[in-house]
Amino acid sequence: MFIQSKLAVRSVNQRIPLKYLRRWQSTATAASAAAHVEPPPAGGHLPSVATSKLLRNTREVALRTPDLTWTDDDESLGPVRTLVGGRETRKMNTYQAVRDALSIALSKDDTAVVFGEDVAFGGVFRCTMGLAEEFGRERVFNTPLTEQGIAGFGIGIASMGQTAIAEIQFADYIFPAFDQIVNEAAKYRYRAGGQFNIGGLTIRTPTMAVGHGGLYHSQSPEGYFMGASGLKIVIPRSPIQCKGLLLASIRDPNPVIFMEPKILYRSAVEQVPIDDYTLPIGRAETLISGSDLTLLTWGTPVYHCETAISMLTSPPPALDALVPASLRSAKIELIDLRTILPWDVQTIVESVERTGRLVIVHEASVTAGVGAEIAAEVQKRCFLKLNAPVKRVAGWDVPAALQFEKFNVPDSIRILDGIMETLSY
Repeated sequence: MFIQSKLAVRSVNQRIPLKYLRRWQSTATAASAAAHVEPPPAGGHLPSVATSKLLRNTREVALRTPDLTWTDDDESLGPVRTLVGGRETRKMNTYQAVRDALSIALSKDDTAVVFGEDVAFGGVFRCTMGLAEEFGRERVFNTPLTEQGIAGFGIGIASMGQTAIAEIQFADYIFPAFDQIVNEAAKYRYRAGGQFNIGGLTIRTPTMAVGHGGLYHSQSPEGYFMGASGLKIVIPRSPIQCKGLLLASIRDPNPVIFMEPKILYRSAVEQVPIDDYTLPIGRAETLISGSDLTLLTWGTPVYHCETAISMLTSPPPALDALVPASLRSAKIELIDLRTILPWDVQTIVESVERTGRLVIVHEASVTAGVGAEIAAEVQKRCFLKLNAPVKRVAGWDVPAALQFEKFNVPDSIRILDGIMETLSY
């Protein structure tokens, strides 16, 4: 290992425990180097979510988001247009983008209803703020505290042809609804021989870690649904992605579980187009092109991966002795999977065939996580092109206790370690 996986450093601004410095520097040399580390600049050495180059902070860049399709284009006039003249954007964080998407869905579809625990007053994360006042409490309403009831109600009204947008307040509490989602929602079309469907059902739920959510408010349960044929699972990384993918999910002819990384609700900010648009479900996006290694992730870890790439190419002083000069010029390809089910096999395989290496990053536990399925498929399809085993950097196989949560999910240090280990083959 290049930096031991149990490395206690949580950021480059903290002292690195010397017992973990192994490969290129002796303990004595590392101690000497650490003693002369310059204090970090006020903004830190590395990118964060707020300063990420992956976010689109200007109107021109936002309006030219890859794969974006304007839904007000008139298809009768020919191919879908990509003109952006006259279109406007507004600065939004992720929860505001969710609210904007729901407002558009409710205004354009008279059958659409939004329901869940506390959504009428805005919800825990304020994603439905003002919608009940704007569209009426018969269309945006609270439910009892019963996740299986919320899912079952959504299945029922979707089966009658309405658009059901349900909210499970935290993804951690989606498990009581597991039977309704997996045994009913996923199988509805198949069971009916295609005569009936519940394609109008979308289940929104906040997911992933926040650093202090502990056992019951920081889980990443997307992997539990991968075997449920008939469902789609989507996880956005930013406001533009969230709005476009949520509108696409609401209009998709299949039931969709839409998981919103809760730590990004306020930390990720972009210029978001105010018009109605969608982004494609089932298609990954290449964020950074590269030729030496494919780094695949989704949701919050996208930004940790960006930081790890920056640490590889330009190590901060505290890590300079740990990153070999021979690896700093490696070109890393960063891909956001976006859709977990069905995942974009073609894009991932094409990338790995070029780079010969794959590192998969996710917050859920490593055993039987989404990364296991992807690793197995890539290993089968790209076996003769692989220069190293597929590497998974994921959560440990333990419940995330409140005081230890930050040590459970993969951070930029662990991702950097995985990248360097894979590059060393």
